[in-house]
Amino acid sequence: MLHYVGLDVSVKSVSICVVDEDGEVLARGETSSDPNEIASFIFEHSAKPERVVHESGILAIWLTRELEKRGLPIICIDARLAHKALSWRINKSDTGDAEGLAHLARTGWFSRVHIRSEASERVRVLIGARERLIRMRKDLEAHVRGVLKVFGVCMGSVGRANLRQGFRDQLAGAGQTDPALGVMADMFIPIHRTLCAAAEAMDEDLRLIARESGLARRLMTVPGVGPVVALSFIATLDNAERFRRSRDVGAFLGLTPRRHQSGDMDWSGRISKCGDRDLRRLLYSAATTLITQVRKPSQLRAWAKRLQDRKGFKKAAVAASRKLAVVMMCIWRDQTVFEPGKELIT
Repeated sequence: MLHYVGLDVSVKSVSICVVDEDGEVLARGETSSDPNEIASFIFEHSAKPERVVHESGILAIWLTRELEKRGLPIICIDARLAHKALSWRINKSDTGDAEGLAHLARTGWFSRVHIRSEASERVRVLIGARERLIRMRKDLEAHVRGVLKVFGVCMGSVGRANLRQGFRDQLAGAGQTDPALGVMADMFIPIHRTLCAAAEAMDEDLRLIARESGLARRLMTVPGVGPVVALSFIATLDNAERFRRSRDVGAFLGLTPRRHQSGDMDWSGRISKCGDRDLRRLLYSAATTLITQVRKPSQLRAWAKRLQDRKGFKKAAVAASRKLAVVMMCIWRDQTVFEPGKELIT
């Protein structure tokens, strides 16, 4: 007889339910979130379960990998879709959710979530750390500019030369005009220098990783795409075979319009903004670079400029973001490089 298992996972504990192929509950229990305890409970009540299902969440990636190592057929499913199926219960509890997930495992009515490889997650850690450093530096600069305006000091533009030394020079000069500003300058100048140096070091590490990756170098032949965008694209998608068609990546990243159709009503709205927000932001930045800064002629740039003339910059940048994602996926799947004169077919 086939057995199916549902896991309702929280940070400290896991509710477990085992059902048979007829839907009868065979066992219920609760363990800690330790994979060894979870595996022991499951094997105690089912020697060879057909499916073990849990929802996507904070511990989902780690727990999936650990339970796979222990020989369990673990499947991570989309929590949003699982919620729709579990919401029919009048009373909600961890025990009830675990039983509901076990029935989803039995019926196969779920959407499987791809678990990225550890190598991809490591690259995403570096990209995320770089983004956090840049945000901290921007927040500090914005705070200083706002404080100085109270005292009638308006800081000028700052270049990237010498780790943005111009900002620290202006702050030091403002600190000499008032004791309170001097204390702030003494505290913030070393912090700002450290943040800039750390972000620059992280950029150098990512450039080195991109140079050592043949796929990243091919993706960087696309105008507007640099090391960070290429590595983020590779690490987020992880496996090109996940997509049946290259243009499916646009919908996966939330760069296609929402659609609502019911009876005679059928309309398309703004982009769905599903998927990875950070990669979508990076693609938008790359599209902005393509439209505003790239000078080398190509069919892709000409298409984006024509669209800008018709629809305006923002809509053109969003459409170019989706186009960049599709072109990059084509390069990944076909093992080719970007050809500026090639007619766009995506």
